[in-house]
Amino acid sequence: MQRIFITGVTGFIGQALCQRMLTQGWQVKGAVRSSNQLNKLPSGVDVFQIESIEPDTDWAKALVGINTVVHLAARVHVMNNSAADLFSEYCKVTVSGSESFAQTAATCGVKRFIFMSTVKVNGEESAKAYKETDKPAPGDPYAISKLQAEQRLREIATESGMELVILRPPLVYGPGVKASFLRLLKILDRGIPLPFANVNNDRSLIYLENLLDVIVTCINHPKAAGQTFLVSDGKDLSTPELIRLIAETMGRKARLFSFPPGMLKTMGKITGRSSEIDRLIGSLCVDSSKIRTMLGWKPPYSPEEGIRETVLWYKKNGKGQRTDVRW
Repeated sequence: MQRIFITGVTGFIGQALCQRMLTQGWQVKGAVRSSNQLNKLPSGVDVFQIESIEPDTDWAKALVGINTVVHLAARVHVMNNSAADLFSEYCKVTVSGSESFAQTAATCGVKRFIFMSTVKVNGEESAKAYKETDKPAPGDPYAISKLQAEQRLREIATESGMELVILRPPLVYGPGVKASFLRLLKILDRGIPLPFANVNNDRSLIYLENLLDVIVTCINHPKAAGQTFLVSDGKDLSTPELIRLIAETMGRKARLFSFPPGMLKTMGKITGRSSEIDRLIGSLCVDSSKIRTMLGWKPPYSPEEGIRETVLWYKKNGKGQRTDVRW
């Protein structure tokens, strides 16, 4: 029996991954921080409750007999505005917490450890598609902590022989999506005009089911061991194209008008949403040819299919969802 341990099981990606692995006949165990979150999990998940992911968290009992680990959980936002404290909090969970977790996994005989990183390790904005061989250029404490975690996990893998796979996805969307993408769905559903008609950018995205397929491929493929992969749907979209595709799928007309990008940036700073505005008007593309060539992976779903499923979920379940939850 193949046994997998997943952190972040109550999150957007984690819930869907649990269901996928159960469907494929795996025995699934997941880390949960609160018993109040158990109703989010599909039936059949063996729960291991923890208070937090920190250097002194005891993982030994949870990892006995586990073949594969998928480490999804991470600190994604911190309320303290002090830059030093902010980075310290990220490092405690994402770097030191992941390091301790991986060391225990190696000691317990876990064969393969898959770490969910982020394209933000490569950078925040680029007209040229990022590649795995590019020099990392993380721009905020979250991305820096992810890079440091990657580096430490590679050291542990080298020392122990445990197989490490690192994934760097761009923005992930699909049924259950939250934060900025859900906010965009709500805005378009209400027919609110958006000032992006003259935005000429390219953004890589990845549909949730495509990302799950990547994870499953990296669990099973022998050539994935020791590799870092940038992953995407393979078809980049401009912000106006994305908006029009979502609106059309909703049966609505996209209401776009022109507005100077410089003024949009200024408004983002005033409203405290600079990063969100930057994502909407800037370019960030990834070259996912490495995983396609090395592992023969192809995204099973197109962006159009992914958007359709996301909109169907939104119409049925997403309208009442909050948009301020990050994972």
